Amino acid sequence: MLLQDLRRELPGFARRAPIVLAINTLIGVMMWLRMRPAQLDVQLVYSHAIGTISWLLIDVGRFFVGPSTTPHRFPHGWKKLPFLASGVLIGYVAGTSVGDAYSGRSTWELVTRAPVAFLSLTLGSLIVGSIIVYIFYSRGELAHHRAEAEAARRQAAENQLKLLESQLEPHMLFNTLANLRALIGVDPPRAQAMLDRMIAFLRATLNASRTDMHPLQLEFARLADYLELMRIRMGDRLAMQLDLPEALTQFPVPPLLLQPLVENAIKHGLEPSVEGGRIEVSARRRGDELVLTVRDTGVGAPSAGASQQGAGFGLDQVRKRIATVYGAQASLSMAPATDGRGGMHAVVTLPVAPFSSGAAAQFRA
Repeated sequence: MLLQDLRRELPGFARRAPIVLAINTLIGVMMWLRMRPAQLDVQLVYSHAIGTISWLLIDVGRFFVGPSTTPHRFPHGWKKLPFLASGVLIGYVAGTSVGDAYSGRSTWELVTRAPVAFLSLTLGSLIVGSIIVYIFYSRGELAHHRAEAEAARRQAAENQLKLLESQLEPHMLFNTLANLRALIGVDPPRAQAMLDRMIAFLRATLNASRTDMHPLQLEFARLADYLELMRIRMGDRLAMQLDLPEALTQFPVPPLLLQPLVENAIKHGLEPSVEGGRIEVSARRRGDELVLTVRDTGVGAPSAGASQQGAGFGLDQVRKRIATVYGAQASLSMAPATDGRGGMHAVVTLPVAPFSSGAAAQFRA
């Protein structure tokens, strides 16, 4: 695996080598101009030896010490500091030894004979290694962040697609179309009205998948379309009530927020019940919170654990999405209803504070 990674990186090494060569040459010339009458070839040997060894220690060494899960293989956190520092220091010592062998003198003797010259040479050499390290470490970090951003975009697109698929469930669509086909022969006006509902539902679902927020009234309008479609299948077994105060119609919420809760209530609460039941969706302002409630009178939860945590991709997405948008200020709770009518009670609580009246007004324009 390691050898394969190194072989794959050979074109990258080949692209970086001329850059290292140019930087080493530039710094060697600068050191020669500063330290004349020193010999140019000697200064270039020192510069190239220190810079090249530092580069190889870090650019190749990262494959031995960095995590294999990241594209650039640089250590993360506190581990990168000793790794980079050791690469520069070892490169300096080794490169200086190469330069001393070429020049026939010992740099380390300058510590006692000419400390100022030794300090100048040491600082210059460390600058060579540090510049090369900075350039390639920055390139590695940039590549890492680009890879992370691309992975995040892919994950977001995948989650969005899964969420869209969960809303456009083929089983539900096929059943609805079959019921519509039967309804056309016995009640064409009602069939046309239901087809209009279905078109509105599909259009709203596709539009909602392309936006981050939309007014609460659109969320309730989508629920109305969806529930009307469900009534084709369930008939009089499904009763519904949507309660949205006028003052909250323009409150911005993530799209496809309540529908998974409504679907869950129908699938696990009302459909299993022979007599069906009622589903009630409401919105209320409670201080600095918006409280959205989905309440059904179905069969309830099969177990206490399920009643508290919920189940399925849709509910999990609701939790993840409100956590992403609102953090710990938002919550989703599910519990058996306690008003004596049976069923489940789901409550989504969102903060009002992050959204000023101006933010909500953008949806009115």
